[in-house]
Amino acid sequence: MINQDTAIDIDSGPVRDQDFWTWSQAAQAFFPNIQLTTPDRNAFRAGQDFIALGEVQLFDMSTGPHTVQQPEVVTGSTEQPLCKLSLQLSGVTHLTQDGRYCALDPGDLALYVAHRPYTLHYTDEQRSLIIQFPQELLHLVHPQVAQVTALPINAQTGLGRVAVPLFEQLAINFSVLQGPHALRLVRSALEMLVTVLLETSRDGENDHENPIFEQAIAFIADHLHDPQLGPQNIADYFYVSLRQLHGKFAEENQTISAYIRNERMRRIRDDLADPTHRDETVQTVSSRYGLTDASHVSKLFKQTYGQTPSGYRNMIFGS
Repeated sequence: MINQDTAIDIDSGPVRDQDFWTWSQAAQAFFPNIQLTTPDRNAFRAGQDFIALGEVQLFDMSTGPHTVQQPEVVTGSTEQPLCKLSLQLSGVTHLTQDGRYCALDPGDLALYVAHRPYTLHYTDEQRSLIIQFPQELLHLVHPQVAQVTALPINAQTGLGRVAVPLFEQLAINFSVLQGPHALRLVRSALEMLVTVLLETSRDGENDHENPIFEQAIAFIADHLHDPQLGPQNIADYFYVSLRQLHGKFAEENQTISAYIRNERMRRIRDDLADPTHRDETVQTVSSRYGLTDASHVSKLFKQTYGQTPSGYRNMIFGS
């Protein structure tokens, strides 16, 4: 178990040979929209190691005292929202987001998102592992993500006893992370993190307690385009049995297949009523949500809404 008053016992890390101007330019290239300040530009030194594993980026960063701010809600971007996971290796990080504040000591980790305001304040020299990745890898809907930002996870309590050592091993073995197996390992670690964050966010509260269902519906929302989307591949993705997954949906008075079907019909109906899709055929719209058989779509749509897709569109826009 890690002593919270000491740094994690790993190698010396990146050489701190960058001045503040060089460091800030490099940081802003990787993390858009941030503002950096330091109490002493002349004394500031920093360094980092960097690894890219597909859409996941890992940064082993060693810096002097400074503050990072992202002051605005970023909207209108064509890029997917990004999340950042910070694991403290030495020193302390003071993180603020979504009305919450936490101080990360060595061995603590926390999640924050890049598209909403946040502040990172480093009062002294520090070292941390930052993992940046698309928010969709969490398979949580946006309100759920907002519930778990700036929540500290440590190796002494709850499921953090399992999750934190795994991320510490990523830091210890940073230099050998490469190839598809490394990406699979990192993604598996992030999936484990979701369960830990949801557990932490519910401590002392009476919030919804069906995380598998919550993750599954977010996964479904991200994969409606896949014609093969179904109970078995959802269960396989989350490493649960098909029986367990069906049980979690039953707790919400839902069935998996009906939920997927209804979500597809809802999305198709929304697109049929959207002027920006008015020139698209019904088949084009339905194919976007994994349904390619026009007669089957027409039958399902009529069963759900009482009229055919073409009839619904004509009702909205006129014949």
